[in-house]
Amino acid sequence: MSENKKTKVVIAGGGTAGWLTAFSLATRLGNLLDITLVESDQIGTVGVGEATIPTMRSFHQLMGINEQEFMSATQATFKLGIQFENWGCKDENYLHSFGEIGQRAWMAEFHAFWMAAKENGYSAGLDDFCLELKAAREGKFALAAGKKPLNYAFHLDATAYAAWLRKKSEAAGVKRIEGKIATVDLHSETGNITALKLEKGKVIAGDVFIDCTGFRGLLIGEHLGVEYEDWSHYLAADSAIAVQTESVEPPLPYTRAIAHDAGWQWRIPLQTRTGNGIVYSSRFLSDEEAEKTLLANLDGKPLTQPRKLKFKTGRRVKAWHKNCVAIGLSGGFLEPLESTSIHLVTTALIRLMKLFPFSDNFGILAERFNEETAVELETIRDFIILHYHQTTRDDSPFWNHYRTMDVPGSLKHRLSIFRENGYVWPDDVSLFRVDSWVQVMMGQGLMPGSYHQAGKLLPPEGLKQQLTALKNQIDNQLAQLPPHAQFIEKYCPAGKVG
Repeated sequence: MSENKKTKVVIAGGGTAGWLTAFSLATRLGNLLDITLVESDQIGTVGVGEATIPTMRSFHQLMGINEQEFMSATQATFKLGIQFENWGCKDENYLHSFGEIGQRAWMAEFHAFWMAAKENGYSAGLDDFCLELKAAREGKFALAAGKKPLNYAFHLDATAYAAWLRKKSEAAGVKRIEGKIATVDLHSETGNITALKLEKGKVIAGDVFIDCTGFRGLLIGEHLGVEYEDWSHYLAADSAIAVQTESVEPPLPYTRAIAHDAGWQWRIPLQTRTGNGIVYSSRFLSDEEAEKTLLANLDGKPLTQPRKLKFKTGRRVKAWHKNCVAIGLSGGFLEPLESTSIHLVTTALIRLMKLFPFSDNFGILAERFNEETAVELETIRDFIILHYHQTTRDDSPFWNHYRTMDVPGSLKHRLSIFRENGYVWPDDVSLFRVDSWVQVMMGQGLMPGSYHQAGKLLPPEGLKQQLTALKNQIDNQLAQLPPHAQFIEKYCPAGKVG
């Protein structure tokens, strides 16, 4: 380490990952660190991670971010879930919401009680027992309904978010250096990175280097030689095209994921525009056909030219190697189906801050960091595979590939036990809760052949009465909520807060 009192941290790359890293470290470890970020205006950023999940709120709270200021600066809207259209089969949709379904008991999950009542003629659907899901469908939102807080996330302008974070970071003491990295100097004995040399000759030395250079992985991959584990045999998508359009209706409080014959399309409503894109596999669809499909399925007039992106799903074998930590796309990428990209940046940052190397002993800290990162990525990977694999669609080579492919053993076990017994449990990193797994599995047509019999401990009519009372309570809470657009106008209108 440097003999200076402060540890010198050098961040390679800007964008959301780079500036979120800079801001977070400066906010929570600033007195201990000397932070420099190197980026070039000539190098673009991906900038399409516009949908998030509720964990972002917790991270913002940890970092002291004012929600109204952030939302106003990024044209953000609220997100209560994702509507999946044409996934389990054509012409059907379901909503994976962020809310809790019903009321769980310690012995059995709520869907078991609902199935017991349904067996005795109860007509209400499982969707009727989730406030967030019903609010999304009706285009309503508030931070809470009475005393019940809603569980929500955001849709945001990722480019504006990075710019806002940069302003905050520089105010907190982060130094930004403009320039392209020409070479990376490595220590002859340890192999650690010692400095970055820019094209114009400037040298930036450091103790800890953070790679936020995106898919390229300039430090972790190109110079430290950490291999990339390819998951395209599980997740075939390797391409995306993004375009922004005018808004044609008030913003909905959910993301739309619309499946096509060889991929899927996202639709993300912001306050002043809509983000659109198509994710696809070049094995099953050409770039030209993908662009044609996307442009034929837009609601509003395009505001930008279509932007093509190429990627490989997978992860670095080591996200932390030597004195270099990969954050964001440089460490791995899972397609944007469940909006986990920014989440993975924030969890990596929390992990890094907990394990930060204030001494020269990188090895054991890196080992723990890499173990936790691997489990997290593999867990999310399985959840995403579920959406593709659990389908009855046989109308195209793309869907036939996914429907018939072999899946990881961990996912195969989860699907089998739910299919046979209706049992479900949270994932290994507590990201996707029981309710998430239930909504996606049932939403895509996987109904249990059997279920826990706890519901039959109650008389059938008594069970129905309890469920009806719960449904009525949720309906009453729903009635208190204003329209989503109306709440935004009062709470966080674009450009008017902060």
